[in-house]
Amino acid sequence: MKMEKLNISPTKSNLLSTKSSLELAEEGYELLDKKRNVLIQEMMERIDEAKKIQSQINQYFYNAYEALQIVDITQGIKTVEEIAGGIDLIDNLKIRTYSVMGVEIPEVEELSQEIIPHYSFYKTNLALDRAYNNFQKVVYLISRLAEIETSVYRLATSIKKTQKRANALENISIPRYEKTVKFIEERLEEKEREEFFRMKLLKEKL
Repeated sequence: MKMEKLNISPTKSNLLSTKSSLELAEEGYELLDKKRNVLIQEMMERIDEAKKIQSQINQYFYNAYEALQIVDITQGIKTVEEIAGGIDLIDNLKIRTYSVMGVEIPEVEELSQEIIPHYSFYKTNLALDRAYNNFQKVVYLISRLAEIETSVYRLATSIKKTQKRANALENISIPRYEKTVKFIEERLEEKEREEFFRMKLLKEKL
């Protein structure tokens, strides 16, 4: 923006007003920058945690299917299907939320990891217990992973918005206010010089 195109009267009141706006814009940028850094740190921590959980899920899945193959061989697939049909579905998840710098983060109520078999010990063996144990841990970890992935998405969205607002202040608003302040100060100084020379000439004439 060129100074000659500024549509503002070079008065002291406008100078004070513009300086105040500049100060607010700079403070706003600093706050947004701090918010952005906090959100990025929160997001990175969750990404690291998600990687660890995904690795654990893969391991428990491997252990579960390995045990399940043994059950299929020793007990038969029909027995496994009958037992699986008697296990209750998990449909009572409770989700709470808490705020991180204004971002609503979901928190799944922790599922119990206690091993409570839903089947009789008749016609079952240790391999089935191992498979059940590992699958139950997978369910618990999947709920945690879903919580974290949702949090990461919301944090990333907020970071993007915060970055956009910070960029607008840094690249548009703050430079505009700085140019306006400079424009008004130069015009006021020019007026003061003109007034000084006018008074000097007047004294010489007198």
